[in-house]
Amino acid sequence: MKVSIFDKDILKQFSNICATITAILSAVLIFLDIPNQWRITSGVVYVVFLSVIYIFLWIRANRLRQIDIKIGITTVVIKSGDIFKEDGLKAIAFNEYFDTRVDDKIIAKKSLNGQFILNHIDDVDKLNSDIESDDDLKNSIIGKGVKRKQGKTTKYKLGSSILINDEYILTAFSRFNKNNQAELTIQEYVNFLLTFWNEINRLYAQRSVTVPVFGSGITRFKNGFEDIDINELLRIMIWTFKVSKIKFAYPAKLTIIVHNDLLNQVNLYKLKENE
Repeated sequence: MKVSIFDKDILKQFSNICATITAILSAVLIFLDIPNQWRITSGVVYVVFLSVIYIFLWIRANRLRQIDIKIGITTVVIKSGDIFKEDGLKAIAFNEYFDTRVDDKIIAKKSLNGQFILNHIDDVDKLNSDIESDDDLKNSIIGKGVKRKQGKTTKYKLGSSILINDEYILTAFSRFNKNNQAELTIQEYVNFLLTFWNEINRLYAQRSVTVPVFGSGITRFKNGFEDIDINELLRIMIWTFKVSKIKFAYPAKLTIIVHNDLLNQVNLYKLKENE
């Protein structure tokens, strides 16, 4: 179970429920008298009733598949699902070169990046042209003519983004090492998110935005954070969104999609503490 049976938040919630029930019973028992022969039975029934409530709270906490967190006026939804089926804008993470070759060497076919290019882009050459000609991306270039074994040679600042087809926000998320493996330090991850949220603020035009859990795929974290888990990634995403001061006014919202295969690792109940 993701949530301990003695989790402090469940205990606190249960304590509040007990206090309410006790107050109601105290008021009722002022006017009612329980016969002596029923007092022990009533006590047992009461204890069993409270035990059932506690177990229900615990099971519900472990079976959560979606939570809504209120950050200022913004509703942040965390849930499992298919990002491509969500309404509004959808963010897709690319590498720092905005590579588009899906060959299981530069981009994996099963990755979100690969699925986007294979299934949602009709003309890859046009996509490459749009990326190269975008004025905002031109201002985010940090290297040209970079020597690589394969792939593009123009490097962009992490977090720099472009709106494609008025539906997808492509963002430079990961660095690529000499073996075309995606990697990041935790400092780069935080800086990426801070830049990315600013880019979202520039591009979203009061529409809802859906993002994946950045870094939960094949990205390798370095410098002591190799074992960082998805719960920590989600907390960092929520924290950086808070400090970015971006506001999604209703009905617009931010949705963070957790891959179905990873949902059983995510303690959604604990993430509620970030509200």
